[in-house]
Amino acid sequence: MSVRFPEPDPPARLGLDEQAARMLRDRLPLLAERTVTAITAEVPSYSGTLTGQMREKIENAVQIALGTFLNLMGRSQDGDPSTPLTPALEAAYALGSGEARAGRSMDALLAAYRVGARVAWREMSTTTVRGGLPAATVAEFAELLFAYIDELSAASVAGHADELASEGRARRRNLERLTQLLLAGEAEEELRGRAERADWPLPQTLTVVVLPRSGVRPALARLEPHALDSAEDLPGVAAAEELAVLLVPDMHAARRAHLLRMLRGLRAVVGPARPWHRAASSYQRAVRAHRLGLGRPGDEEPVDTERHLTGLLLGTDPEGLADLRAQVLAPLAALPPATAHRLAETLRCWVLHQGRREHVAAALFVHPQTVRYRMGQLRELYGDRLDDPGTILDLTVALAFLPPPGEPTAGGGA
Repeated sequence: MSVRFPEPDPPARLGLDEQAARMLRDRLPLLAERTVTAITAEVPSYSGTLTGQMREKIENAVQIALGTFLNLMGRSQDGDPSTPLTPALEAAYALGSGEARAGRSMDALLAAYRVGARVAWREMSTTTVRGGLPAATVAEFAELLFAYIDELSAASVAGHADELASEGRARRRNLERLTQLLLAGEAEEELRGRAERADWPLPQTLTVVVLPRSGVRPALARLEPHALDSAEDLPGVAAAEELAVLLVPDMHAARRAHLLRMLRGLRAVVGPARPWHRAASSYQRAVRAHRLGLGRPGDEEPVDTERHLTGLLLGTDPEGLADLRAQVLAPLAALPPATAHRLAETLRCWVLHQGRREHVAAALFVHPQTVRYRMGQLRELYGDRLDDPGTILDLTVALAFLPPPGEPTAGGGA
């Protein structure tokens, strides 16, 4: 990667004579060797790593960097204003990028620069003093050397920061794509490849959470760091609904209760835990529960789809449920609506409480004798069908969610 750096003010004030410059260049190999030795001894992160070919590479880089500095110092005041500084800055930038790719912070590299500057100055000052350079010139030489090291350090910091930003953007894109593929039910092989590119550890299970977009940030603050999120291009969800999705790793079995507690107050709908590559089925169930309004999430408890499986099943085919209800309640169709609803409600409780009159009366807040009277009416209307297991099954399903008063209980709709 080639990076354009602004050319700093050329440090040409020193004007080293050829003899001094030659003396310093002759000592560059030894200086580079001593510099790397000092770095490995004083910077723990590089201890044991700068060996063999890597050490030779770093020593060569040190020679080039210091050689560039000497070229700058040896320019005459009226010489060519162009300098070889940009290649040295690009090399320092690349060094910082490499540290980021290796997963290291800038602390070690900056420490290495400080050690290198100290060793370089000690060796160079000794050589220049022996060469008869005036004390004032030696002092200025030190100032320019440390300014040069600062330039290299700044270039490395920029390379490190840019690499991290680039990696962060690339990883975020890969995570977003992985989320979309998981929700779409992509093949496991493709999902594994995308997870590897995103550096996302594969969990055992994923649990999908559907919630308003406003709840994403507080939810992520409570959840573990590898949770995925998306609010864009959700399958089967219109943008106007302003919903978002979270995919939470390994919240199965006993940990589900913990997840539900963490989502309190966020109006969330929680799908089932599924093997991570089958997260699409958890997503589909959570969206379906949201559509059906199961549990009607308020300001506190989230909707746990595992507690609403019957409602989810009955909501799969609303027209079929309406037709079934119309069939089983057909004997009530000729009655006044209020009477039909009252008898349908009694029939529902009778089915659910397995004919126990006291329990039915308690559920309806009526006297047991009232239940006996109503069931007498129902037996007149249904006859022996109330003793038929098939009819009981149909009644149980059809009346599981009886419409409230005012809505039809029979004759063409739920």
